[in-house]
Amino acid sequence: MIILNGEQLEFKTFPNGETLVNGEQILEYASDNNTVEFKYENDGDLIKLLFVKNFLADHRHKASLIVYYMPYSRMDRVEGSSVFTLKYVANFINGMNFDRVTVIEPHSDVTMALVDRSSAKYLSIELLDRVIRETGFNPAEDYLFFPDAGAQKRYSKVKGYKQLVGFKVRDFQTGEIRKLDVVGSVDKPGFKAIIVDDLCSYGGTFLLSAERLKEIGASEIYLLVGHCEKSIFQGKIPQSKILDRVFTTDTLLDETDTPKIHIYKIGGMQHDE
Repeated sequence: MIILNGEQLEFKTFPNGETLVNGEQILEYASDNNTVEFKYENDGDLIKLLFVKNFLADHRHKASLIVYYMPYSRMDRVEGSSVFTLKYVANFINGMNFDRVTVIEPHSDVTMALVDRSSAKYLSIELLDRVIRETGFNPAEDYLFFPDAGAQKRYSKVKGYKQLVGFKVRDFQTGEIRKLDVVGSVDKPGFKAIIVDDLCSYGGTFLLSAERLKEIGASEIYLLVGHCEKSIFQGKIPQSKILDRVFTTDTLLDETDTPKIHIYKIGGMQHDE
């Protein structure tokens, strides 16, 4: 999905699969300084972004980019013969020469190092206060849980809360988690826990985290995740009784009828400085 200055652009497809771009619509929504919002749904959206940016440049319109979710974020390093796809997508975006790029909830600092003129915006931190109010979380008694050291580092700005951290061993090639332990201690059982992370796919990591938290005495467990892929509905989270509720944004998901998953519409949040 491509949004120009708050207006969603419409694209059609030729019979051979090529994309038909409506230049009149782009010029109708365009201004001297433009904001392009990129909501990744499939790789075809990258081509649409390329067409829109180059068309704006041909008409001498400047543009900044907001990336709702950075594609291939998890491929942020190379092991063995793995392909550094995040680097190549970053190079693709850099080639469009946006004036500024804002990445929402990047998976790691590697994204920001690869994308030119970029800055990060962490909506999960901004949404934490809302989730705390909705869950009745008590900072004096309850705990934030970060599934790994990377998540703890990513949300290091979060202060004033008791924290627990997961230590997981993952198979890089398959993505399967071999083991997860909880680092830290709790004062007493019966506490609430909010798991905080950037991305949920099928949700196996978070269910395993919830099981470990239950084992050490958690009475209620919630998940706050910046990005949530549609694959969550193919996993066990929607039917799980161990996770009380999931809070996420519409950076990847659209509306859902599943009461367990609450989707915050980011709206103008990403434009705030």
